[in-house]
Amino acid sequence: MVAATIKPFISRHTEIGIVLIAALLVVFFSATSDGRWANAYNLGTIMQITATLGLMSMGVALVIGTGEIDISVGSTFGVGALVYLWLAVQIDPALAAVAAVVAGAAIGAFNGLLITRTGTPSLIITLGTLMIFRGIAIALTSGFAFSIPFKERGGVSYWLLGGDTLWGFNTAWLWMLAGLVVLTVMLKAMPFGNRLLATGGSADSALSRGVRVDRVKLSAFVLCGTLAALGGVLEAGKLGSADGSMGRLMELQAIASCVLGGCLLAGGRISLLGALVGAFVLSSIQSYLVVMGVKPQWFMLLLGIIVVAAAYGDRRLRHWSLKR
Repeated sequence: MVAATIKPFISRHTEIGIVLIAALLVVFFSATSDGRWANAYNLGTIMQITATLGLMSMGVALVIGTGEIDISVGSTFGVGALVYLWLAVQIDPALAAVAAVVAGAAIGAFNGLLITRTGTPSLIITLGTLMIFRGIAIALTSGFAFSIPFKERGGVSYWLLGGDTLWGFNTAWLWMLAGLVVLTVMLKAMPFGNRLLATGGSADSALSRGVRVDRVKLSAFVLCGTLAALGGVLEAGKLGSADGSMGRLMELQAIASCVLGGCLLAGGRISLLGALVGAFVLSSIQSYLVVMGVKPQWFMLLLGIIVVAAAYGDRRLRHWSLKR
């Protein structure tokens, strides 16, 4: 009786697996860190990392939903941060943030147009643009960091763009929640959601039903670039500085967050909430290694192990939930 009730729930909610993993990790980390992990300061740091990585992960989830992939988001994240910092010392930070987000949307549009117009696999295109925009960022900074003078780090705009905290947490979490709400409405209450998942499920079938597949994919890439750049703005707002390598390897963490959260890499199935919980899990692991004095180089190893284990566990859980 219990299994008959639980199975349909699990089959409908792909993020259940990662939510269970997150709960177990919170208990384990709290019990084994002697208060060093579960304290207000550290949890605030985790939430800030989760917010910026989570924004990027939700954008990647949208692209994955169409059956494509975007591995250039790490460089888009860095470009967004640099554009924001470069302009914030000349104009109002809010206008600088808008310009940075527009730059991210333009990168997303560039990726989407190349993929839809040439038919080249998105993995190849975004691998190339990852290196292109990373190279541009490094060349423009000449190895130096862009920064906002400390005396100018004030005002409502700077506070709202990750420069301070609200209720003990960096204000980036407000943007993460806003992004989750807006994208959920787009997916659940607007035709865009059905068209996106139909495109990822079967592009040919979607075309036969009148879905403009190329337009849907282009929209997903634009949103992905926008969210990645916004994440970069919020990270730069917190740190007050950034260099050309900012966002390096974050694309792998964003993709891992989506996989952990129940997104199907083949397309047609995503979970925005799952992607956010996946980002929280990765941020928590990274923080735990730091407070326990483990070398940061081990993070990528553990990340790989957890992604493989979680993907296998998610498959087994879903297989069980679909069995009669």
